[in-house]
Amino acid sequence: MSVSHKVGTMKSKQDEEEGLDTAEGEEWMQGKTLVKPPDQLDLTEAELNEEITRVLKASNPNAPQNVVRYSFKEGCYKPIVFVDQMAIHFELEGNLVHKESDEGRRLMAKQAEVDDGGGVERPDNVAIKAAKREQKLTNQFNFNERASQTLNNTPRDISCQTEPPPRANFSATANQWEIYDFYVEELQRREKSKEKHEGQFLNKEEDKSKKKMIQAETQNDDISQLAKAVKIIERMVNQNIFDDVAQDFMYFEDASDEFRGEKGTLLPLWTFQYDKAKSLSVTALCWNHKYNDLFAVGLGSHEFTQQGGGMLLFYTLKNPSYPEFIFNTASGVMCLDIHEHLSYLVAVGLYDGCVAVYNLKKKTDQPIYNSRASSGKHTSAVMQVKWQKDDLDSNHNFISVSADGRLVSWTLVKVHYNVKLNKCVFFIGLVGTSLDFHKQKDYSFLVGTEHGKIHKGSKYYSSKFLEKYDAHFMNVTRVKWNPFHPDVFISCGWDWMVKIWDQTMKSPVFTFELKTSVTDVAWAPYSSTVFAAVTTDGKVHVFDLNINKYEALCQQKVVSKKTKLFNIEFNPVHPIIIVGDDRGHVTSLKLSPNLRKKPKVGDALILCIEKPTH
Repeated sequence: MSVSHKVGTMKSKQDEEEGLDTAEGEEWMQGKTLVKPPDQLDLTEAELNEEITRVLKASNPNAPQNVVRYSFKEGCYKPIVFVDQMAIHFELEGNLVHKESDEGRRLMAKQAEVDDGGGVERPDNVAIKAAKREQKLTNQFNFNERASQTLNNTPRDISCQTEPPPRANFSATANQWEIYDFYVEELQRREKSKEKHEGQFLNKEEDKSKKKMIQAETQNDDISQLAKAVKIIERMVNQNIFDDVAQDFMYFEDASDEFRGEKGTLLPLWTFQYDKAKSLSVTALCWNHKYNDLFAVGLGSHEFTQQGGGMLLFYTLKNPSYPEFIFNTASGVMCLDIHEHLSYLVAVGLYDGCVAVYNLKKKTDQPIYNSRASSGKHTSAVMQVKWQKDDLDSNHNFISVSADGRLVSWTLVKVHYNVKLNKCVFFIGLVGTSLDFHKQKDYSFLVGTEHGKIHKGSKYYSSKFLEKYDAHFMNVTRVKWNPFHPDVFISCGWDWMVKIWDQTMKSPVFTFELKTSVTDVAWAPYSSTVFAAVTTDGKVHVFDLNINKYEALCQQKVVSKKTKLFNIEFNPVHPIIIVGDDRGHVTSLKLSPNLRKKPKVGDALILCIEKPTH
């Protein structure tokens, strides 16, 4: 063997030990030798040939195995056998659109318009686009999204269970004797209660009516026990019947306001009507200050030749089909007012000149007070009543204005078990049609008259008025102070006009002509610049002086033809208004978003302080 051959042999052995590939020739014919890691285990031939079997199961190894729940049926804790074994390792929402879907066709059409350029193309552009279209498409399945590289933590459920409620087994039998004994004990209890009440009024002839009332309450005790449950069931049934309207009232917002600019609309909700009041007109509306879903409706007639009995009804938004309370009056109701703090007291003015006070807590349809000729009632129709703050002796009082030219303050005084009324008379000498007291200064008031004048007075000066405004050419139907601005009030009348006044100025700040007689107007409780008016042609007009000083944002007819609207009121909380017509119906309407925009903080009715606009 030559020296060169020995050197080559030794070099080849060294290369094999180092794991190098020493094959010669073409690259594809060269063999590849695996490189052995230095820390690899040395296994025997038997260990390499040993088969290791792995079994895949459908159960999740990370699922809990010791879940325990309390079984009310067996009265003990028991383990849960069936546990959710599903484990989500990866979840990704795709963004592919099928080419035959509507969205896919729109995207393809849009892309085609972009590619075409929307017109005749130059030849060089066509060649360039053709070259682009001939490019080879990439493999659509060979890609990675960034979301797939994100590590998602495994969701875990955490739950807890309280201690089981105490339980006890009870069993008893009821026979005819036990039922009989129960009824005997119940009758004895009622007799004792009846004797106790009658003993308080013994030998008093004036209390015979109370005795009869107690007897009637005792006889109707069984029915009254079911009244509350029946009322709840009735409301549940009505909620199911009027479910569509209730959903609109709570959640519907008119999206078309975005395309109307500053205009808005009114969405009709419920219509409240009572079959026995079809021949009467709505003469007064008033929301309850404590229960925002409850409102009172006064029914009577404005026509002298159509006078008769009237009604006082209370409706709630929870039951639009039937009134909550019904009171029949001997004369037509012309006005009413609910006490701001004692929501169960309602003052009512009647067409025959009487005033009455109803207490909703009393289980009777008669008022707790009703003025008579002996007590000095008005000699003409009572046009407005307003509750006042309690006097120094904590007696409730209210003020009424009538067409007989008197402004009367009535005070409720408790004498034993009766309620009597003391009065203080202010002679205004004019036919009063409307009355409103200042929101901050409770002694200052405004009186509208039949001759179109508005007088400002004070309870401290009963001999004369402080100011007179030549407001309208005809009857003033309503006058109201602004709830936010201390110097601003609004008025309307039969002369088709709605006017906004500053009490420091003789002329109106704003004047709006509605082309027909205006019967009522009301300020919004959420903005100092929003007010609404109703007219005899059945339309509702909504204004916002902060947006438009010259015309209404909404003029919408809400009742059928030949139906007149007489009253309107804003709900103190919800974005709805109610209007009353001459057929005894009350319609509720929801304001669209453009009609209930709240002004910025601190933005009072600055518009009315500017120069007058006619």
